[in-house]
Amino acid sequence: MKPCHGHFGALMFGCVLATGALADTTTITDIAGRTVEVETPVQRVILGEGRQIFFASVLDTEDPFGRVVGWRDDFMKADLDGYNAYKEVFPAIDDIPTFGGMKDGTFDIEQAVSLSPDVIIMNLESKAATEEGGYIEKLAAVGIPLVYVDFREQPMEHTAASMEIIGTLFGKEDRASEFNDFYRQEMARVTDVIEAQPDLQRPLVFVERAGGYGEDCCMSFGDENFGRMVEIAGGTNLASEFIPGTFGTVNPEQVVASNPDQVVITGANWEMYVPGGAWVGVGSGADLDVARQKLANLMDRPAYAGVKAAETGQVHAIWHQFYNSPYQFVAVQQLAKWLHPDLFADLDPDATFAELHRRFLPVEYRPGYFVSLN
Repeated sequence: MKPCHGHFGALMFGCVLATGALADTTTITDIAGRTVEVETPVQRVILGEGRQIFFASVLDTEDPFGRVVGWRDDFMKADLDGYNAYKEVFPAIDDIPTFGGMKDGTFDIEQAVSLSPDVIIMNLESKAATEEGGYIEKLAAVGIPLVYVDFREQPMEHTAASMEIIGTLFGKEDRASEFNDFYRQEMARVTDVIEAQPDLQRPLVFVERAGGYGEDCCMSFGDENFGRMVEIAGGTNLASEFIPGTFGTVNPEQVVASNPDQVVITGANWEMYVPGGAWVGVGSGADLDVARQKLANLMDRPAYAGVKAAETGQVHAIWHQFYNSPYQFVAVQQLAKWLHPDLFADLDPDATFAELHRRFLPVEYRPGYFVSLN
């Protein structure tokens, strides 16, 4: 068994589990369909992505970092406002060992071994790179199992199952089930209404992924992720016709030619990635006046010249990290409210997200995740 290390004031109970007295060998079927044997409940976890704290917090709300012995260094870079919100409550967040990614070949096996994890949790999109690098075999040789979850490639299909898998790993099956019930209940507040509209007029929606992050336009989503969320919320996703997979690019001339009714741009505080960039910094406690101005500036690019959405002000920004977390139902509610304001006049996505924080997360809710021009 792994040694018991003090970490984030680990309780003695955790150390008893780590000795193996109460641990069971559990066979997990992960999101990639692999069967993996893991001693559960795991006490020492490496998160293959820092943003996986979004699910760890739901399950280990009192101490979301208590099991985390290492993680990828992307949370601060990808969502600086979110990182700082967690750092306020858990200042030791800066002390967790960080490492590079398997996708970019900077993952260090020796470092991982030195942290003696019970499991490494990886996102499904890293599977090809993980296999090419022979990481699974190398880790197996030193007794470290690797489990895949997915909140990004096919989040609508995989979120509930991913939460169940992590609930089993953490010994928090009931908590995972409680969250999944809440997720389904909140999604139904949109899907039940949409399904009851036989003559629904679906506006044409273009979702620009990370608008303003770089010089080029326009990254978007095919039939999955935000593309699927638009469809669930009662819209037609413009890019589905042009992007065969989850992610891709639509050229600006095509956006103009398709003439969307509404435009949604994903954004976050990316100051560490692109300092002073044109991105729209929505997120925890964001300054929405600044975000609205940056959103308006993005409409001056050629992709939106004369487009109906830009002319009518039906232009919105939404927190990018809904695309890689178990919180997509909040995004679906907000999209539904934008696309069908009359049908969803009583729906309050901010209140939904606040309730999620109150019931499942260790940080307080600060609005700032959505903004519109009109």
